[in-house]
Amino acid sequence: MQVNIGSLDRLLRVVAGLVLIGLSLFGVIGWWGWLGVILLATAFISFCPLYAMLRINTGKRR
Repeated sequence: MQVNIGSLDRLLRVVAGLVLIGLSLFGVIGWWGWLGVILLATAFISFCPLYAMLRINTGKRR
């Protein structure tokens, strides 16, 4: 796995993931809010399989 998520992208994924999980915990949205875990996981490992399939790279280029 090669890093394909940049710093800003990681930050946005963490924020969006936490918001989705929080909204789900407080009953504002349904079970699908737990999909925020996927955003947190991809931010943590700096790799997004969907980006890899679409050949998108928001990380630094070498």
